Amino acid sequence: MSLADLPSFEGFERRSSGDHAALFVRRLIFDGELSPGARVPQNEVAKRLGISRIPVREALIALEREGWVTIEMHRGAFVNALDPQAVRDHYELFGLTYGFAVERAVLRAGPDFVDQLAEIQRALADATGADDVWTLTLRFHSLVVEAARSPRVKVVLRALPGLIPGNFFELVPGAISEEKRGFAAILRAIRKSDGERAAGEYVKLMRRQGDHVVDVLKARGLFEERE
Repeated sequence: MSLADLPSFEGFERRSSGDHAALFVRRLIFDGELSPGARVPQNEVAKRLGISRIPVREALIALEREGWVTIEMHRGAFVNALDPQAVRDHYELFGLTYGFAVERAVLRAGPDFVDQLAEIQRALADATGADDVWTLTLRFHSLVVEAARSPRVKVVLRALPGLIPGNFFELVPGAISEEKRGFAAILRAIRKSDGERAAGEYVKLMRRQGDHVVDVLKARGLFEERE
């Protein structure tokens, strides 16, 4: 792959950042520019982003931990075929973590917690654009995490990067309606002070979103021919 072959992404910030390099490589894989088994062109990625190879190497180490690539000594990094069950497990872990957070939030949140969530949920119910849904979803999740008053939840969530390199609701068909239904169910449980039920609804929501992600990645040919 030559430098000219690498796509550009509107809004992508050019700065020396391993996180941005990791996002860029994920997007190359997601868009089929790098197929399973392909070697990641580290020099070309560094040139495309206007950075040195150091953050690119850092990005590849992170991507290997996430299962996207395998680094071979003296040969480079090669794209892995993804595993559908691993993808589902990834979103199950999101559900369990947010479920833990919402259970704690029901016990520990201040008096305005339910009203603030309800305001977000109402706005989400009326939202149609992927950007608006993305923003409101992040607000809902963040409010739950903050209300849980558990720093460990934030540590766990930082270790669970998203698998979709971009706006989740733009790239995953069915995700918007799924999120709306899920948040409504979570809020109903919170209104009843039923933290256990709210946690269960979070798990179900993330499980269903994981199924949608599997469908997207399968359609893009990112899985081995087995499941």
